[in-house]
Amino acid sequence: MAKDINKSGFDEATKIKLDIFRESFKEWLPIFIHNRYVEKRFIYDFFAGSGMDSEMNYGSPLILLEEAKGTNLMYCSKSDGKKIVFAFNEKMKRKSNELEKNVNRFIDKCLQNCGREKCVYEHHVGNYNFKEAFNRTKVLEIMNNKKYGKFVLLDQYGFKEVDSDIFNKLINFPKTDFIFFISSSFINRFQAHPSIKKYIETEKIEFKKSEPKHCHKLISQYFKNLIPANKDYYLHQFSIKKGTNYYGLIFGTSHSLGMEKFLKVCWDKDKMAGEANFDINNDFAFGTLFYNEDLTNKIEKYSEELYDKISKKEIISNIEGLKFALKCGIQTKTYLATMLKFIEKDKIKITKGTFNKKITSIHKFKSNDLYEFCEK
Repeated sequence: MAKDINKSGFDEATKIKLDIFRESFKEWLPIFIHNRYVEKRFIYDFFAGSGMDSEMNYGSPLILLEEAKGTNLMYCSKSDGKKIVFAFNEKMKRKSNELEKNVNRFIDKCLQNCGREKCVYEHHVGNYNFKEAFNRTKVLEIMNNKKYGKFVLLDQYGFKEVDSDIFNKLINFPKTDFIFFISSSFINRFQAHPSIKKYIETEKIEFKKSEPKHCHKLISQYFKNLIPANKDYYLHQFSIKKGTNYYGLIFGTSHSLGMEKFLKVCWDKDKMAGEANFDINNDFAFGTLFYNEDLTNKIEKYSEELYDKISKKEIISNIEGLKFALKCGIQTKTYLATMLKFIEKDKIKITKGTFNKKITSIHKFKSNDLYEFCEK
């Protein structure tokens, strides 16, 4: 039986995971609030737990509700009628009952501070098995609605709930960003066991050729390989070490801005690679003589790959270069810095348009924002 993490204080690995949930949602919400093409916003936490640990630290449901208020209640107190709905699910009846009590206490306290009689947000607490909750007709109707924005949190125990079927549904839902947790070391350790292979085709993951600390990155690549080649989609992972084991998060979005925001969260946590709570690429440690967060092993490898693609004419424009950066888990500001170095060293030339330094909201680029280049 899975360990009940709510019965004791959250450990450091869990706190890192929850903090990434928090920061990711904080980045996501204002984008969808201010998007005039989004009619409603739905936040799903399908493995919500009881809402807090034994030391009263907030779990994901209360973290989401807390961030939805915004600084000085800027989101809820200045609500312009934009509908936001929270749906929390916990399959264990006891924990579901605790969750409902904790959510209601949170909202009651919040109402005392804001002076309203009723919260501007809707919330619902369910008590279902995950796939039963996920495949409910109403849920699927919402997920498939192009006018709704969705933020989906899947903090599963282990690995078996988010299989290829669920993953393929997630990447095809419109206006949907998701984060799921997965126990990567367990999959690595028991990769040949039928109970693992039932959900993950481990024969397609080259665990034996890599160090254990890279197991979560390999699993993320496995899911990337499930994305159709002609589908413009972004996936990035964050590995979490706990003792000798490795776990991790995988984030998915069809929107470049969604990936820009998630990478910001990850690189704030990991200045060297933007993907782990440990030194995943054997970089020089902070405080040592050769430490340089602007020239890490990951950034050097990315720079070589970028130039190789330019020389092969696989990347010939800044929009292609920016999208490639996002798919490599590289911030767009690093793409710009790399391109400037190429130009300074006379390695590339601009063949069309004017070189510019725009690196954010690339989905809004117009023809006069674009330029083309090639190897010099």
